[in-house]
Amino acid sequence: MARVNNTVDRSPEGLYAAGIEALQAKRFQVAVDLFDQVERDHPFSTWATNAKLMSAYGEYQRNRYTEAIGALDRFIQLHPAHRDIAYAYYLRALCYYEQIADSQRDQRGTEQAMAALQDVVNRFPDTAYARDARLKLDLGRDHLAGKEMNIGRFYQRQKLYGAAIGRFRRVVEDYQTTNHVPEALHRLTEIYLTLGLTEEAQKTAAVLGHNFPGSPWYQDSYALLVEGAPAAPGDRPGFVRRAWNAVF
Repeated sequence: MARVNNTVDRSPEGLYAAGIEALQAKRFQVAVDLFDQVERDHPFSTWATNAKLMSAYGEYQRNRYTEAIGALDRFIQLHPAHRDIAYAYYLRALCYYEQIADSQRDQRGTEQAMAALQDVVNRFPDTAYARDARLKLDLGRDHLAGKEMNIGRFYQRQKLYGAAIGRFRRVVEDYQTTNHVPEALHRLTEIYLTLGLTEEAQKTAAVLGHNFPGSPWYQDSYALLVEGAPAAPGDRPGFVRRAWNAVF
C-alpha cells in the first residue's frame, strides 16, 4: 500500500479529489489507496460509489486486471442503474482485452474478452463504448481464426487431414470477416487434392477465386489445378505442389 499524504483532506470529497489528482499524476497505487479509503471511511456517501469505479480504473492502469475485474463485477452487481454503468462494462471488457494472447497460445482469454466486448455492444449499442468494442471484436475474431489456422496447419503436416479440414472449414464458416479465410480455402484445396477429391478442390478454389480474385492464395490454388500455371511469388510453400505429379 502506498503512503497517503497526511495533509490530504479526510472528508469523502477531499479523499476523492486527491485520488483523481493521483490518477492524473500517474501515481496509480496512491490513487487506488485513496479511493479505497473513501469506501472504508465513508461507505454510505455518494463519493464511495464513484470511488469503487475509479479504484477499478486505477487497478486497470496498474495492469492488475484480475483485481480490476473483481472490483468492476462488484460495482456492476451493486449499482446496475448507475449513470456510469456503461463505462463499467466497457472497462471490464478492456481488462479482458488487454490480456489477449497471441495466436500461438491458448485463446481462452480471447474468448472471455470477446464475450465481454459483445456484452457492451448488446447492452449499450448506441454508445461510443459499443463502437470501440466492435472494432476490438474484429481483432478478437482474427486471433481466434489465427489459432484455428495454426492447429489446422499442424494437423495438415501430420497428415491428419480430417482434423485439418475441420479447422480450416471453421475459419471459413465462423470467421468470414478475417484475413485468414483466403489461406484456409487454399489449404482446403491442397488437402482435397492430396485425398484425390478433385471436384471438391475445384469447388473450393472457385470460391476462393470468386471472393478473393487478387489473392496470392488463389494464384497458388490455381497453380495446383492448372498445369503450368505459376504459383504466387513469396514464401508460402505448399506440400501438395511438391507432390503434384504423384497425385495426378
